[in-house]
Amino acid sequence: MNEALIVSNMLLWLAVLALLVVVIALSRQIGILYERIAPMGALMMDSGPKVGEEAPVFQLPSLGGGTVTLGGTGSGNTLVFFLSPTCPVCKKLLPVLKSLKRAEGNRLTLVLASDGEQPEHEAFRRRADLAVYPYVLSAELGMRYHVSKLPYAVLIDASGRVRAKGLVNSREQLDSLFSAQDLGVASVQDYLDAPKFAKEQA
Repeated sequence: MNEALIVSNMLLWLAVLALLVVVIALSRQIGILYERIAPMGALMMDSGPKVGEEAPVFQLPSLGGGTVTLGGTGSGNTLVFFLSPTCPVCKKLLPVLKSLKRAEGNRLTLVLASDGEQPEHEAFRRRADLAVYPYVLSAELGMRYHVSKLPYAVLIDASGRVRAKGLVNSREQLDSLFSAQDLGVASVQDYLDAPKFAKEQA
């Protein structure tokens, strides 16, 4: 009888030790997973005007009338959002852009940019209720910023310098453009990769 109790006790202790090892291993894996899924900013392409450089100056006619000036000094930030009427992700982000513009107010000018045939964009502009936002059509603008995939966004500050840019597929990636500007880095990913961030997380 005593031998059976001793054996069962030993088995229980072995089970507890095995569980402890599993918990430690899982904790380590969670830490590695956290590093891998750290917040990702907009995917910045290393082409076109670099972050910190002066943005090229454009004066473009806007759908619905008027002229839009991109680049040069202004009263606040300008977010240029490159989109297409046939891009489903672009359409998904339109409510996010509207919300962002409402939150920022006069501190932000939102400019929608694309190229192609004007009638198609006029129809899209009406369907998506975008009449209050400047909407420009310019193939040259996209080429100067080397926009190869959509949706793409460029944040220009009041001094006319590019502060952040990249491919944006979510609200988080749009917000990361402003976070990068606030942190004074080219992108949120640069900040996460910096030794300072590594020390803070240690």
